[in-house]
Amino acid sequence: MLDEIFPFRLAIDATAIAGASLWSLALYWGFSPLSEWVTLQLNRWFNFAERALYTSEKEFEKTRKARESQNAFYASILSIVPFLIVGSLCNWGVEIGLDKSWSISIGIIVCVICGVYELGRRDSKSS
Repeated sequence: MLDEIFPFRLAIDATAIAGASLWSLALYWGFSPLSEWVTLQLNRWFNFAERALYTSEKEFEKTRKARESQNAFYASILSIVPFLIVGSLCNWGVEIGLDKSWSISIGIIVCVICGVYELGRRDSKSS
């Protein structure tokens, strides 16, 4: 199907996508305070940018709750993008250093380690 749309061949490497996704998830868990900060900053920016679209204060306040919820959703989705970029770079580094066969294995290992770290961090934070 992609051959009909693009005049050139588009090669999709499933190993690279899986490895980059695993690394991104591991980094998202490992640096969860940073991911929460990114989400908060994006949410603040979305709310500020949307405020500029309204001229009437009454109309702005009427739909404020729904728009802020929608902006929080968009911010949480877009906060993944920096981690996808850095995860792709980490996966590329592993592929260059070791081999493609190791990229997913090390991605899984790092994902488990960062998941356990995040659980321990949250547990120590609540106690």
